[in-house]
Amino acid sequence: MTVQKKTINGCDLAVVIVKPSDAPPVRHKGKVWIRVGPRRGVASDQEERRLNEKRRAHDLSFDLRPLPSADLNELALDLFEREYLLNIGSPSDNANGRSIEEKMASARFATPGPEFTPTVLGVITVGVDPRRYVPGAYVQFLRIDGTELDDPIKDQSEIDGPLPEMLERLDEKMRAHLEAASDFVSEDREQRDQNYPLPALQQLARNAILHRDHDSTGAPVRVTWFNDRVEINNPGGPFGQVTQENFGQPGGTDYRNPHLAEVMKNLGYVQRFGAGIPTARRALKENGNPKPEFTLDDSCVLVTIRKES
Repeated sequence: MTVQKKTINGCDLAVVIVKPSDAPPVRHKGKVWIRVGPRRGVASDQEERRLNEKRRAHDLSFDLRPLPSADLNELALDLFEREYLLNIGSPSDNANGRSIEEKMASARFATPGPEFTPTVLGVITVGVDPRRYVPGAYVQFLRIDGTELDDPIKDQSEIDGPLPEMLERLDEKMRAHLEAASDFVSEDREQRDQNYPLPALQQLARNAILHRDHDSTGAPVRVTWFNDRVEINNPGGPFGQVTQENFGQPGGTDYRNPHLAEVMKNLGYVQRFGAGIPTARRALKENGNPKPEFTLDDSCVLVTIRKES
């Protein structure tokens, strides 16, 4: 709403200009008021549904929101070229004369020019310091020497940084804590099997990173490794078409961060959308582990992976 002064027939008047809302419907005392041509009144149910659809059409998913307080210096341009363009770029990328800023905008890591403002997606993927702008963009890793949280801590770490580096560091941390069980009986030679299959841990941890809720909480993804189990806590409940009833079932897939999902696929960290949980279940079964246990509520998803039977 703006106020302008105008002179009409020699009289100075204050003219109030009310522009359409970017996030309709707007309620006043619990009612949605509209004006269509000469008609002015309370919106019908159908008109209110249309206003909701108009709002959703203008909404951006959280991972595409621009960060006005940041500039392109907050993005590691060399990392973008080395880790991202080499994975998804076509041979014409270097021949068509596009600037690095235009390439970033094309990847949705920045808004289109002329200002080229970094997006949440850009900061999470190739940001110099992602946590400066997205506080929950890290993984809290905790290794407990026991089965309860108050048992002694063997190792703890906050794993952060741009997405490719964070995922590589998380993989290294999980590999370091994998133990092997020795079997001298069934074979002439010693056989060593891991108590957890690494692919299952990777899929479930990456699933949590992909689907976590950055918008309403600054909590990180937490990986808590006990002597008898591994717990992965994702601060983000079921989203969209995914409910507590169809979670983890074929076809029960939706994306809170759809463009982050695309980036993780382009970088090779996820193979097929919706395949993470089935892949983890299969890897656990082949290794002799029980099925993963999921505990869900509106604000988080907890998955528990237990040692092999």
